[in-house]
Amino acid sequence: MAASELYTKFARVWIPDPEEVWKSAELLKDYKPGDKVLLLQLEDGKDLEYRLDPKTKELPHLRNPDILVGENDLTALSYLHEPAVLHNLRVRFIDSKLIYTYCGIVLVAINPYEQLPIYGEDIINAYSGQNMGDMDPHIFAVAEEAYKQMARDERNQSIIVSGESGAGKTVSAKYAMRYFATVSGSASEANVEEKVLASNPIMESIGNAKTTRNDNSSRFGKYIEIGFDKRYRIIGANMRTYLLEKSRVVFQAEEERNYHIFYQLCASADLSEFKVLRLGDANNFHYTNQGGSPVIEGVDDAKEMAHTRQACTLLGISESHQMGIFRILAGILHLGNVVFMSRDSDSCTIPPKHEPLSIFCDLMGVDFEELCHWLCHRKLATATETYIKPISKLQATNARDALAKHIYAKLFNWIVDHVNQALHSAVKQHSFIGVLDIYGFETFEINSFEQFCINYANEKLQQQFNMHVFKLEQEEYMKEQIPWTLIDFYDNQPCINLIESKLGILDLLDEECKMPKGTDDTWAQKLYNTHLNKCALFEKPRLSNKAFIIQHFADKVEYQCEGFLEKNKDTVFEEQIKVLKSSKFKMLPELFQDDEKVISPTSATSSGRTPLTRTLSKPTKGRPGQTAKEHKKTVGHQFRNSLHLLMETLNATTPHYVRCIKPNDFKFPFTFDEKRAVQQLRACGVLETIRISAAGFPSRWTYQEFFSRYRVLMKQKDVLSDRKQTCKNVLEKLIVDKDKYQFGKTKIFFRAGQVAYLEKLRADKLRAACIRIQKTIRGWLLRKKYLRMRKAAITVQRYVRGHQARCYAKFLRRTKAATIIQKYWRMYVARRRYKITRTATIVLQSYLRGYLARNRYHKILREHKAVIIQKWVRGWLARTYYKRSIHAIIYLQCCFRRMMAKRELKKLKIEARSVERYKKLHIGMENKIMQLQRKVDEQNKDYKCLMEKLTNLEGIYNSETEKLRSDLERLQLSEEEAKIATGRVLSLQEEIAKLRKDLEQTQSEKKSIEEHADRYKQETEQLVSNLKEENTLLKQEKEALNHRIVEQAKEMTETMEKKLVEETKQLELDLNDERLRYQNLLNEFSRLEERYDDLKEEMTLMVNVPKPGHKRTDSTHSSNESEYTFSSEIAETEDIPSRTEEPSEKKVPLDMSLFLKLQKRVTELEQEKQVMQDELDRKEEQVLRSKAKEEERPQIRGAELEYESLKRQELESENKKLKNELNELRKALSEKSAPEVTAPGAPAYRVLMEQLTSVSEELDVRKEEVLILRSQLVSQKEAIQPKNTMTDSTILLEDVQKMKDKGEIAQAYIGLKETNRLLESQLQSQKRSHENEAEALRGEIQSLKEENNRQQQLLAQNLQLPPEARIEASLQHEITRLTNENLYFEELYADDPKKYQSYRISLYKRMIDLMEQLEKQDKTVRKLKKQLKVFAKKIGELEVGQMENISPGQIIDEPIRPVNIPRKEKDFQGMLEYKKEDEQKLVKNLILELKPRGVAVNLIPGLPAYILFMCVRHADYLNDDQKVRSLLTSTINSIKKVLKKRGDDFETVSFWLSNTCRFLHCLKQYSGEEGFMKHNTSRQNEHCLTNFDLAEYRQVLSDLAIQIYQQLVRVLENILQPMIVSGMLEHETIQGVSGVKPTGLRKRTSSIADEGTYTLDSILRQLNSFHSVMCQHGMDPELIKQVVKQMFYIVGAVTLNNLLLRKDMCSWSKGMQIRYNVSQLEEWLRDKNLMNSGAKETLEPLIQAAQLLQVKKKTDDDAEAICSMCNALTTAQIVKVLNLYTPVNEFEERVSVSFIRTIQMRLRDRKDSPQLLMDAKHIFPVTFPFNPSSLALETIQIPASLGLGFISRV
Repeated sequence: MAASELYTKFARVWIPDPEEVWKSAELLKDYKPGDKVLLLQLEDGKDLEYRLDPKTKELPHLRNPDILVGENDLTALSYLHEPAVLHNLRVRFIDSKLIYTYCGIVLVAINPYEQLPIYGEDIINAYSGQNMGDMDPHIFAVAEEAYKQMARDERNQSIIVSGESGAGKTVSAKYAMRYFATVSGSASEANVEEKVLASNPIMESIGNAKTTRNDNSSRFGKYIEIGFDKRYRIIGANMRTYLLEKSRVVFQAEEERNYHIFYQLCASADLSEFKVLRLGDANNFHYTNQGGSPVIEGVDDAKEMAHTRQACTLLGISESHQMGIFRILAGILHLGNVVFMSRDSDSCTIPPKHEPLSIFCDLMGVDFEELCHWLCHRKLATATETYIKPISKLQATNARDALAKHIYAKLFNWIVDHVNQALHSAVKQHSFIGVLDIYGFETFEINSFEQFCINYANEKLQQQFNMHVFKLEQEEYMKEQIPWTLIDFYDNQPCINLIESKLGILDLLDEECKMPKGTDDTWAQKLYNTHLNKCALFEKPRLSNKAFIIQHFADKVEYQCEGFLEKNKDTVFEEQIKVLKSSKFKMLPELFQDDEKVISPTSATSSGRTPLTRTLSKPTKGRPGQTAKEHKKTVGHQFRNSLHLLMETLNATTPHYVRCIKPNDFKFPFTFDEKRAVQQLRACGVLETIRISAAGFPSRWTYQEFFSRYRVLMKQKDVLSDRKQTCKNVLEKLIVDKDKYQFGKTKIFFRAGQVAYLEKLRADKLRAACIRIQKTIRGWLLRKKYLRMRKAAITVQRYVRGHQARCYAKFLRRTKAATIIQKYWRMYVARRRYKITRTATIVLQSYLRGYLARNRYHKILREHKAVIIQKWVRGWLARTYYKRSIHAIIYLQCCFRRMMAKRELKKLKIEARSVERYKKLHIGMENKIMQLQRKVDEQNKDYKCLMEKLTNLEGIYNSETEKLRSDLERLQLSEEEAKIATGRVLSLQEEIAKLRKDLEQTQSEKKSIEEHADRYKQETEQLVSNLKEENTLLKQEKEALNHRIVEQAKEMTETMEKKLVEETKQLELDLNDERLRYQNLLNEFSRLEERYDDLKEEMTLMVNVPKPGHKRTDSTHSSNESEYTFSSEIAETEDIPSRTEEPSEKKVPLDMSLFLKLQKRVTELEQEKQVMQDELDRKEEQVLRSKAKEEERPQIRGAELEYESLKRQELESENKKLKNELNELRKALSEKSAPEVTAPGAPAYRVLMEQLTSVSEELDVRKEEVLILRSQLVSQKEAIQPKNTMTDSTILLEDVQKMKDKGEIAQAYIGLKETNRLLESQLQSQKRSHENEAEALRGEIQSLKEENNRQQQLLAQNLQLPPEARIEASLQHEITRLTNENLYFEELYADDPKKYQSYRISLYKRMIDLMEQLEKQDKTVRKLKKQLKVFAKKIGELEVGQMENISPGQIIDEPIRPVNIPRKEKDFQGMLEYKKEDEQKLVKNLILELKPRGVAVNLIPGLPAYILFMCVRHADYLNDDQKVRSLLTSTINSIKKVLKKRGDDFETVSFWLSNTCRFLHCLKQYSGEEGFMKHNTSRQNEHCLTNFDLAEYRQVLSDLAIQIYQQLVRVLENILQPMIVSGMLEHETIQGVSGVKPTGLRKRTSSIADEGTYTLDSILRQLNSFHSVMCQHGMDPELIKQVVKQMFYIVGAVTLNNLLLRKDMCSWSKGMQIRYNVSQLEEWLRDKNLMNSGAKETLEPLIQAAQLLQVKKKTDDDAEAICSMCNALTTAQIVKVLNLYTPVNEFEERVSVSFIRTIQMRLRDRKDSPQLLMDAKHIFPVTFPFNPSSLALETIQIPASLGLGFISRV
């Protein structure tokens, strides 16, 4: 393209400037070929004539369009040259506050000299897993690229960080290592990543120092290899160091410091452990006070010392070694204070007992005299003899400094070795990433040996860099199949040859060092003779013979030869080293042990494992004398060897480059010095990269991107279906010169400047379109404005005329109204005056008449009351006399009747004892049976007699009770009337006295009233007038007060409402925080639990290695063992022997949360047990006291108790006899072997069986009687208390005596009442006891019959069971019976807790008695069972023998064995029954092997939860706590196992979340708690749990549900994460709104929808899928809302985070795209009826960020609007978006720096988080609102597909 087309009027160019390096100017006139001068206008408005160079005639560099300025990649610029690069970096650094920029494969990092919030863990997570071009430039992006390439290509990587001192190399390397440590983690629990990071503070303290350019300058280079295993986790590291600046130990320039460790030691000198070092202030030591700046602002050396020590401890350096290091360092400081005194010009001495030297010797453990001697002398060795020579003061001082430097270098190497040992891993290293932190190119006023080595290293690195860049560039062309020519680039091999080749500078330097009399001058002359005028890169200064100049790749550098030989030799006197080696301090000789082993003993080379491990694979064979020669190797030679090893390592890896730039020399934050920046850009190779790129085709577009961007320049006819052909046709028309572009396979390649030309054409086209649109719009707006003004004028006229007419009409109405008001007011005043007078008169009359009437009424009333009182008193006296007589007579009758009843009772007892006589008469079994029959008859007769007597007694009792009741009622009435009468009399007397007083007062008051009446009339008139005035004033005040009160009330209500809202919000936040904290702890617990399980599995795999012939156990058996976590106390005690036999590997960990809760519950039960035990002891003591008191008095019921105890003894003895007889009968039966006798059909057999059943029934009856008698005895003993023993004759006699003594009516009345009550209670108790006995006998007979039938059925069933299951079945039956009995008594005594407590105490006593009997009966039961088995076996044999001889008719008539006919189930109870051994089968089929997809589609939602709950209900019905516990535990563990196995499947996690919640709701709904039973039907309330409170298990299930919910969120996040950025940000939902900008080498993913890319529809489809799955699984609606809210939060957070980290996304058009996408998400919420879920609010930060991209950003009003609008964004986020805002088109404008500062000023008071990114991993605390089910449990059917045929409905 011709220059005349580009250099036109208004084109902008760059011209050189001595101050700003480059200035921008604008052409005022088109350039024509042949012009020698360009007319320019600078940005400040000045005109300038720019003269072109007459020789080259080069035009100034063109400036890029504004839309390309500020790009992430410098290679994206259309014009690639130095001023464009410098300007782009400046704009990003100053305006956008962005310190990182790509330049092809190089990351340019500018030191901001300010702490930025861009290195947090959230930023690391944001960059993790992202492509390098998808995010804004960052050191983390480079680290992620290296990590990804290592894993993908399986090739070692290197990150090369270089730059000047103070440019931020160390910090960049540190952040790269932190990224690896955070992303990869460690392969073991040894926290290797922490150790890798901990090496930084150690190395900084011993290798960094303050310089004039940097407060923390690294004075050595280091290469750290971070090793990874096959899973790419950190396993270790290795460090190599280069060229430590030893001279800094003994000398520092002005405003500089020594190494940090010395100042840290001095700052910590006050510590007790450092007292021995005898340190002080840093100014007191020569080696630390030369710079005059011992303190760094903002750095606390004492704290840094603590960090250093902590890092040493973490890396395994022991306390003793640490103290050894500090001793050596302190010794170096004291050595620097050693002073030499001159004797003469050739000798010197040290003062005797010189304190610094003596301290040094004490610390180092060496002899003072010996060291003092060798510091002032040296040994010279010749071929024939050796002699000692004194040295001068200057030589001694230099020798002292050389020794100090040597000791420090050795210590430095020793520390590096130990750090490497700590970071070394025993695991085999699979790959590594190396981080090289090395000095950049240096040039000072005086450059010496150190600068020479540094620049030599940079030459080697630059060569490697150039070759790598060139290689990548050519690979790209070959990949796209573009013809290319060889690109010429700068090759610095001649410079490297000048330095390191044969007879090069280093070779000549080493040769001169070997010469005995070699000096710096002779070496300089050799350099001149060898290279001057022979090598173009070597020059000699004009005015110096002791310097030379080398033309490096970056610049010319002049080196002073002085000191080169000395520094290269690095000589230390051998005698001084020997003195140190002989030290008593063990650590010091260790430092010098490596002199004879290590190749590079000095600090010039690698101080750790210098060569790589692969280079040491061939060990060298030593020869005699070889070590001595190697020890004499020079520093330059060693440095060259180590540099070659480094280059070999780098060449074997894939390099990544970070170039650190120092923006200014004054450490000012965000200040850009163009001169210094250009100097560094030239030196670090950035401009070389640009030059190589510009030489070819730097701008590259895909065909789709080109079409999307430049569709504006095409006509409709040019657009074809083939995008590639369309782009070719358009380019041929737009750019005539075909050499300016090339078509590749997938991209179009442009020469420099062509994209700018296309952008100019596009901007012109858009500008013309904008002008046309503006013209049309402005005309339409003005026309609309005119019509609006005309209409407004007409409207104003109409309203003004109407207003005037209304005012006149209003005047007429007011005049008429005033006349009417006057008339009515005058009438009102007259009428009011008349009414007041009339009312006062009527009031006076009414009061006077009322007073007279009341007096008359009171007189009549008093007379009437006196008559009534007399009547009632006389009647009461007569009635009391009559009642007293009647009571005495009745009392005598009662005593007599009681005596007669006792005699009758005694006779009955004696008759009952005579039964025992009949028992001894009969000896045989038949006689015994007949006797029993007779006894039953006699008992029936006695019972009938007793019943007759009882009826008689009831009749007598009823008549007497009726009489007593009538008398009692009369007495009560008379008593009440008497009390009322006496009260009335007293009150009447008091009232009479009061009335008399009132009468006197009224008479006096009457006189005073008459006197005041006249006065009152006069005062009233005056008072009325005053009151009227006051009334008006009060009304006014009242109105004002009311108004004020209303206002205050409004204010108070508003403030209270605000406070209430704030408090509720704060409480909600606190609650959510607490929930979040709890759920995070649950998450951490589950993670640790999974980690524990994994480790356990690994241990089992490691320990249980399968041996040959080993048999696998059954899978069900192993699963049973693994699922069973805990059991009841009884089960534990029973299972102890069996468990101890199992191996330890089979022990499964308990559920810790459940275990802790159960442990807590056990402690509560133990406390309750202790309380009950104390209560029992107290009751027993009371009983004992009552017994003691009862023994003192004669017992009335002693005979009854004796009779009952005798009866109990008789029944027990009879029971024993019956048992003995039964045993004898069975023995006799077993002895008879004749088949005809014992055959089932034989008569003897039948008789014996009948006798057996009757005897067993009798035995059971006797057992029950014994139990009933014992319980009655206990209850009667408890009932006999001192308060209730009112039948005692002594008490009655005392009462009679009191009555006689006192003779009071009340006492007699109370006594009679108590005796009546006692008699009544005795009669009732006797009646009740007889009724109870009769009812009990009937019930016993019936229950015994039922029990007998049931026992026979159970016996038949048990006989069918195996022997092991029989005992369990019988125990289960007994537990059920006792549970039902216990529940019955609980219901019976529910209203009376005292009775229930007494019942419990009696029950405990019964249990104690029964336990003794149970032991005895167990033995007999075992014997009986054995005998029954024998009988059954014999009977079976006999039946088999008889069956052959019996006819079919006999078989039909005579049944052989009972057959159980099952009843048909009519009504189900909503329970499922299963056997204990089928529990694991149930869990396996219902949980472990269940496929959620089939269940969700074909069956009712939550079916597994319902089935499990119905099984729990049945276990609760059986009162089997062990079964309940086992089932619940197996369920919970199985769900965890399923989720662990298939935890990444959304359907599985959703299915078990919904079922867990349903199970939890069922446990609540049927728990029996009132709060959960409100919505139940009556049938559902019947299904509530009856025996167990599962509240603790509800908490465990709730915790499990929380864990499942968190796992569901993680699954959602993993599925949605890849879609969000592409669908929400990159994809153009509205096509054509946002154009694609040119990109550089780091290509981003295209925003055009290609195949395989995600769009917004992909996200919506995924959301629909999630929602439908959750609905199918029957998840609670509230829980679905919470899941949706969490999903939308993830979408919003990830989108906003990427927006904040991507500059290319921050544009107006992208804001529109985001708002449209958010509207689509909101529409989805409306369709699903989820707008009230809170999901929309989670998108608020994203919505506000999109609005921020679209609003105006110019004026203060705009700033105010932004501050009020963006309340959901933090200040950092708002400022970041404004800084990143980038125009996509020419007509958009950037946000000015002043506007951003205005925003910051307005938001400075806002208290929000300084964090830039949202926490995308944040999970809202989840709640599970109670959601009862309307489904009836009895209607649930179990499908056959579940394979649960072994469970049955109950």
